[in-house]
Amino acid sequence: MRPRAAKPGKIRINVLFTCIGRRVSLLESFRRAAKGLRIEAHFLATDTNDFSPAWQCCDTSLLVKPTSHPHYIRELLSIVRKHQVDMVVPTVDLDLQRLADSRHHFTRHRCHLLVSPSEVIGVCQDKRQTFRFLKRHGFDTPATMSVRSALSRSRAAQAGMFPCYLKPWDGYGSRFNVKVNSRQELLFYAKRIPHAICQEYVAGTEYTCDVYVDRRLSVRCVVPRRRLEIRAGEVSKAQVVKDSAIIEESVRLVEALGAGPGVITVQLIKTETGHHHFIEINPRFGGGAPLSIRAGADFPKWALQELIGKTPRIRLDGYSDGLTMLRYDAEVWVPQGAPAGGACHA
Repeated sequence: MRPRAAKPGKIRINVLFTCIGRRVSLLESFRRAAKGLRIEAHFLATDTNDFSPAWQCCDTSLLVKPTSHPHYIRELLSIVRKHQVDMVVPTVDLDLQRLADSRHHFTRHRCHLLVSPSEVIGVCQDKRQTFRFLKRHGFDTPATMSVRSALSRSRAAQAGMFPCYLKPWDGYGSRFNVKVNSRQELLFYAKRIPHAICQEYVAGTEYTCDVYVDRRLSVRCVVPRRRLEIRAGEVSKAQVVKDSAIIEESVRLVEALGAGPGVITVQLIKTETGHHHFIEINPRFGGGAPLSIRAGADFPKWALQELIGKTPRIRLDGYSDGLTMLRYDAEVWVPQGAPAGGACHA
């Protein structure tokens, strides 16, 4: 981290959130952490339009081209240079691979990325690779195959494979995910879902684990969250559950993957017999991370401590058990003519 002039007894840092969208709770968690650490933090955000709630709540808000644009990384690097950004925090899947591939450019400007290595992003964002990784390392996971392979099965074999899930192998946020109950439905949806794969249906309780990985790529904390309700692909109701078996398996998985630094989101289904079937890995803050943070797993605080050269004291299960999050809609008010950013009144 580059030194900054600040008020006596305080350190000055600049943190950039990319594709910040609706992550108001995550932003405010970083604000609280910085205040508690007596850090004078300036929070910047990028998005493609100024109708993003969290974009309006940052200290400096900047419009950029879409993540798919060839000049996207060039724009981010320009922001990093101009605003002397110390750390970049991605909030969605869209730019993870490009950030990971460009890490050396950010490092050259002494900017830290909360992003996993390129090969890890590749494994996580291609569900076919995720399946092969999990099987290779001995984790239970739903059988995954191409639509062609599913349709080429004998009639008898097909009869036993329904219901199943159809989803894009490169999808995110549950987009285009659909449960199919017959060969006819499989044929129908396979023509409408891009890059579709077929995945075994596993009945049970779904959990999401927030796994904190430090700069040395050591797993320091795992918070399992039982998913109670999902809305638009993101958890709206959830509860912290200290399940030691889930914690141990999540540690083993993330260590085998080599993910980090930052928060890695691991999803699994626990069956009635107690078996854990891992279904997805997202190498970024999950939408339900505010629940884990509120329970005492203060990921923003730990990330900021590491940024300024301190070693955070972390217990693997050092958080409150049973805390439940019930989300509701809130508003951000932007007066006419208000400057970009800093106009948040939630």
